[in-house]
Amino acid sequence: MSNPDSFIDEVTEELRRDRMTGYLRRYGWIAVLAVVLIVGGAAWNEWRKASDRASAQAFGDAVLAALENDAPADRIQALGQIDTTGPQNGVVSLLGAGELFESDRPAALAALRAASEDSALTDAYRQLAALKYVIAAGSDVPAAEREAILAGLSQPGRPFRPLALEQTALLQLEQGNSERSIEILTDLLSQSDVSDALARRASQLIIALGGDPTAN
Repeated sequence: MSNPDSFIDEVTEELRRDRMTGYLRRYGWIAVLAVVLIVGGAAWNEWRKASDRASAQAFGDAVLAALENDAPADRIQALGQIDTTGPQNGVVSLLGAGELFESDRPAALAALRAASEDSALTDAYRQLAALKYVIAAGSDVPAAEREAILAGLSQPGRPFRPLALEQTALLQLEQGNSERSIEILTDLLSQSDVSDALARRASQLIIALGGDPTAN
């Protein structure tokens, strides 16, 4: 019985090998393709990372070179000549607006307002431009307009909410609403994302207005 059993085992094993060979011939290309895709994908990812680093470094160098010009007009012109993509547009727009304040305040405010409404920029840059617009404009812009802008910026989850709340409190104080200003500042101190410097400013202003910064 041992010989027939051995023969059957050998035949079975040979059939298995033949079947496996057939599978490899028929579907082996899939495994090869998978390996090529994995290796190619890893290589592409590394190339993309290196390309992004090089692009960011080139952009940073161009910005620094532009800001090294002595005259504001030359800095503005140099910034405008920088090739930008994506979020870089926001950086150049905000820097350019800042340079304009030295020579043309109305144009600077217009540039900030335009940046705050530019759908090509990311939300963070638009909101930063809007906040800078409110701070820089001051009483040159009606209080109602500033209040409306700050109301949007101070919504929960917005990146510049603490700073917007501070500006809202200052705006209320400008209008003579000291009690409302204290309420906003007290709420500001209860936020988890308030920087130490901002917390100190808020506490000092509350005390100056006759309030208690520890009363939450």
